[in-house]
Amino acid sequence: MLFKILQYIRGYLCIRVTGYSAERFLNACRYRQIKLWDLKPLSGAYEMNISIRGFKQIKPVLRKTGTRVVIVRRIGFPFFLYRYRRRKLFFAGAGLCLLFIFALSKFVWNIDIRGNLTRTDETLIEFLSSKDIKNGMLISDVDCARIVKDIRKEYDDIIWVSASIEGTRLIIQVKENEDSIAAADDIDEASGVKTGEDEETEETTEPKDIVADTSCTITSIITRKGVPQVQPGAQVEAGQLLVSGQVPVNNDAGEITGYQYQESDADIRGQAFLEYKDTQSLTYEQKIFSTTEKKEYFFRLFGYRIWLGSVKNDYENVEIYSEETRFQLSENFYLPISYGHREAHPYKSKMKAYKKEEIQRILTERFLTYCEDLEKKGVEIIENDVKIYTGSKEAEARGTLTVVMNIGTSRPAQPLEAEVLPEENEQSGEEMNGNDGSSD
Repeated sequence: MLFKILQYIRGYLCIRVTGYSAERFLNACRYRQIKLWDLKPLSGAYEMNISIRGFKQIKPVLRKTGTRVVIVRRIGFPFFLYRYRRRKLFFAGAGLCLLFIFALSKFVWNIDIRGNLTRTDETLIEFLSSKDIKNGMLISDVDCARIVKDIRKEYDDIIWVSASIEGTRLIIQVKENEDSIAAADDIDEASGVKTGEDEETEETTEPKDIVADTSCTITSIITRKGVPQVQPGAQVEAGQLLVSGQVPVNNDAGEITGYQYQESDADIRGQAFLEYKDTQSLTYEQKIFSTTEKKEYFFRLFGYRIWLGSVKNDYENVEIYSEETRFQLSENFYLPISYGHREAHPYKSKMKAYKKEEIQRILTERFLTYCEDLEKKGVEIIENDVKIYTGSKEAEARGTLTVVMNIGTSRPAQPLEAEVLPEENEQSGEEMNGNDGSSD
């Protein structure tokens, strides 16, 4: 590929060699190190490519071998320039176009956000815009380190951020705290179940206890830091102390002289009951779209749009679809130019009833998805007592799941005062001078 590009820049010729000793011509060119390529035999002749410099060196070879040469094609950039040498405006326009593209390469024209799950790209782009990070800014003004700090400071659930410039793109990759995502998803209004806790992003040295976040029966407890307050098989209520961050310090007599404070750390699992509830309406809205539709086309340049047509309408119900395509010279070289269209599709709505089998399938699929999410978070389902009940307007899946799950949440510990022990030389009824306190 590189060889072809270099040959095109230098220019080369496609020639046809005829004569009685065409093979002698090829051998002589090889002897004189005249490079030939893409050799093709024809009836009584050969076609091949040769460089401009090589073509100037073949005259003595032609004379010695008695062959003749005909130029079939002239290929390459030098011949292109010669062919259009009189079109000065064309070359001036091409030069200005190159300068224009070079100038555009100094700006950011696309912000690509990857890895965000709990919020939309538009939310993060609006935040970046409030920090003056937007399309059309100079690449030299982009402070990737500052962008990373601002995002981490604004969003506590984002635990890792990377910002980089590739071409005219600002690529921002984020990684969200999976535990906080789980917590946001698990606080379900229907089930009232909480199966995740936000992980602290900053280390803390203050003493902390671990308390039960739900009523359960402890099945296992492995303590790494702190003093366990319960044993497997114990029944605990929500808020009950499980692991204390206050470790007593004893003297030789086994008496408590003080406490060491630390952040408790333990793996605790317990058997609990989760209430599940999910409802589904027995009817749904069916949209019947009309064949009538309105379209509009647009062309965007540097943020300004030029419209052709309109989707304005007086339809009672309408859905609008849009599509936009960005111009780009390569994967990472976007331009501030795009085009697209919008379509307005009117429809009439009609209420339709689900079949009994469809209701059961919908509720069952949602319940299975809920169970899969629990299992991904380490929750073991050991008993399922969820059933489907059908009413006059809606169907409901409700019941109880018996599960074994991670138990415990941190809370600040309340420091305790060390017990004050009596000093050995403290007066206990006798005076220090040896008198028993009675007068003679």
